[in-house]
Amino acid sequence: IFHPMSGWLRLVTLAALLCSLPTADGGKVLVFPVEGSHWVNMKVLIQELYSRGHHITVIRPKTSIFIKAESPHYQSISLDDGNEFDANFMNYFTTRMLQLRREFHTSTAAYFKAGEELMTMMHHAHKPVVDKMQEIFEDAKLMQLFQEAKYDVVLTDPCFGGGVLLAHRLGLPLVFNVRWTILEDGHHTVAPSPLSYVPIPGVKLTDKMTFWQRVLNVLIALMVRNNHMTIKESYYTPFVHRHFGPDVHYDELVQAADVWLMRTDFTFEFPRPTMPNVVYMGGFQCKPSKPLPQHLEDFVQSSAEHGVIIMSLGTLVGTLPEDIAEHVAATFAQLPQKVIWRHTGKRPSTLGNNTLLLDWLPQNDLLGHPKTRVFVAHGGTNGLQEAIYHGVPIVGLPLMFDQDDNLFRMRVRGIAKVLEIGTLNKDNFLEAVKAVLYEPSYRENVQQLSRLHRDQPMKPLDRAMFWIEFVMRHKGAAHLRTNSYKMSWIQYHSIDVIALLLMSVMMMSLICILTVKCLWCKVFGERKAKLD
Repeated sequence: IFHPMSGWLRLVTLAALLCSLPTADGGKVLVFPVEGSHWVNMKVLIQELYSRGHHITVIRPKTSIFIKAESPHYQSISLDDGNEFDANFMNYFTTRMLQLRREFHTSTAAYFKAGEELMTMMHHAHKPVVDKMQEIFEDAKLMQLFQEAKYDVVLTDPCFGGGVLLAHRLGLPLVFNVRWTILEDGHHTVAPSPLSYVPIPGVKLTDKMTFWQRVLNVLIALMVRNNHMTIKESYYTPFVHRHFGPDVHYDELVQAADVWLMRTDFTFEFPRPTMPNVVYMGGFQCKPSKPLPQHLEDFVQSSAEHGVIIMSLGTLVGTLPEDIAEHVAATFAQLPQKVIWRHTGKRPSTLGNNTLLLDWLPQNDLLGHPKTRVFVAHGGTNGLQEAIYHGVPIVGLPLMFDQDDNLFRMRVRGIAKVLEIGTLNKDNFLEAVKAVLYEPSYRENVQQLSRLHRDQPMKPLDRAMFWIEFVMRHKGAAHLRTNSYKMSWIQYHSIDVIALLLMSVMMMSLICILTVKCLWCKVFGERKAKLD
């Protein structure tokens, strides 16, 4: 028998289901991402935007390893080429950097060679991006498709310039998911960065520098600026002049972005000046841990009171050179803890029964497990922020890119021991792991940092969503942008004003001197004449 209340119950249930579905009036977001670990955190933003009812289109190269063509969260436009992440070249680059790092302690030349290899890699990466943008701009059908889609905003990572160029060509508001622009920290592109107390990433300096450290900071800043200019002038400047006019500069297009979502915060950064359109979302990808798969949970629980050590070297490095892997495995075998190690290479002969090798591991869920004691990491931003979020101390093995600088920041905060891969052996690795395991200060410091990071009025991911949607609602955020990027270097630093004031002071001083001289001559000249 049909009961009247059951009809109402069905209607209420249907209404609840409809409310839970993405709304039809969501905005349209065009995403131009970057490969590798950059895609890992861009995907977090995409999934959250989708859950809020927005329609997302992702531009991806057909050869992409990480960015899938099919997804429930976005539609994709696959391009024939333009992949800044060439898998074969990146494998070569990674291997080469590991080789050079092993020579750092014996050869100063290895440092310079590593710098050369990095610049070669950057040229290799930026050129196909600009070449692909040339093809896109000349493809009338594709550009018409972009125009007719009527996107509300472009979301991109300015580590490479493709999204910046496309957004300005389409005349769309622009939001950055950013830590780096071309070879420099995003802050140094958009915000005042006094070199007296803002260290250049990679120099391993804090915000408290001695005189000679400030000298070093300035010299490295000039070198970084030169490398930035080399890449920009080689690829982006000719493209911008061709398509946007001879008076337009690439840096202007970057600095004209509406909002900069910075993948960092001040538990990670040293205090420094910032700008109104810079929004900090450090740790936005972090979340409470989920239950582990049963086989992993059983392994973790078997550690009893000793707990678990997690080791992962990030997206690009699944294995270490065999001799180093042997040292690492031998060290783990001497510990009472259980170890879960993401390792895709040859099984080390010194591997102990306490160590589980995996091709992939649920890093966030393992870091959030109450039995996790130490995280052995390469120093990627994502992993370090997850370690801070969950309050897990770190043993760092930096390999390339910004990892040395990231781990240096963790070391000066007292939450990490850092080893150089070239000098690693089972003795110093064991010493470092035991120090982080058994010296209480490491865990106390990281848990304090975790409390600071979590104590915010708004979750970082919610903050990011608010500002993306803000830009969509208001068709940009021009009121938050400074016009300083339109000024020349002389105007920005008021060199012309200082020069005018100095000349004015000099002219007034000269006039005063001449006036006094004239009066002196007149008064004392007349008196002398009378005496004569």
